[in-house]
Amino acid sequence: MTRTPRSLLSAVAVTALALALAGCGAGGDGGGGAAPPSAPGAPPSSALPVPAKDDALAALVPQNVASDGKIVIGTDASYPPNEFTDTDGSTIIGLDVDLGNAVAAKLGLTAEFQNSQFSGIIPGVEGGKYELAMSSFTINDERIQTVDMVSYFSAGTSLAVKSGNPDAIRAEDLCGKAVAVQAGTVQVEDLAARNTECTTSGKPPIAVTELPEQTAVTLQLTTSKVVAMLADSPVVAYAVTTTDGALEAVGEPYDTAPYGIVLAKDQGDFSKAVQGAVQSLIDDGSYAAILEKWNVSNGAIPTSEVRS
Repeated sequence: MTRTPRSLLSAVAVTALALALAGCGAGGDGGGGAAPPSAPGAPPSSALPVPAKDDALAALVPQNVASDGKIVIGTDASYPPNEFTDTDGSTIIGLDVDLGNAVAAKLGLTAEFQNSQFSGIIPGVEGGKYELAMSSFTINDERIQTVDMVSYFSAGTSLAVKSGNPDAIRAEDLCGKAVAVQAGTVQVEDLAARNTECTTSGKPPIAVTELPEQTAVTLQLTTSKVVAMLADSPVVAYAVTTTDGALEAVGEPYDTAPYGIVLAKDQGDFSKAVQGAVQSLIDDGSYAAILEKWNVSNGAIPTSEVRS
């Protein structure tokens, strides 16, 4: 997601470099992040029609990508519902996987998702290990200096607490509270900026717990090791619906901005082909069906764009 001004943190300058650490999405150690024990894998209505190939878009794919009939996509499968492992512990599923499969089909190819440590995904794209990356990456100025990004979804940061909000947690005042967050995400920088506000105003700092996988962050909250967690809005929404009523979201998402598919620069019309595929999915209704499957329709965008 691209960053928008942080209305809650206007007193603190959060640098673009900090935003480059992560998409509002996955940190993780690349070891796979299966959904919590109480959470299902793919939704019951998991069958989706395969989009038809668009010959004009397929013709834009570089030959070195198209020659083997597949697109290798890097992801960190520890961030449900965007990308995570199914109940079998190995199959990668999620919003990004369904969209990636649909984009590949539009281009007459198949998608091969490879699980990776988050910090190594963009370098892997730059080095040719991956032909695309889809792992809840925020589009920001730092990233597009080194890679191209194609927008496909909009999300923000959400705050989750125990159901009923017994500790009366508010996003505007987390000073002195125990809050969990996934390492490597923009929410880490969010909390760092908030902590600066806490200390400069004479309040106790936020007790931040950083964990490598979002599933572990959610578990910290459900087991009352912390009183709140910050994560991407679709991730919080998923946690709320898959923890048997244990959690709830507080307030509205903030810092809403787009996720981007990551591509290496200087690949001819490849970015244009991917953007065209996403837009075609938006136009023909396939995109809406995928978002509805994962209950994230409120993150739909009307137009896909290339940022380079």
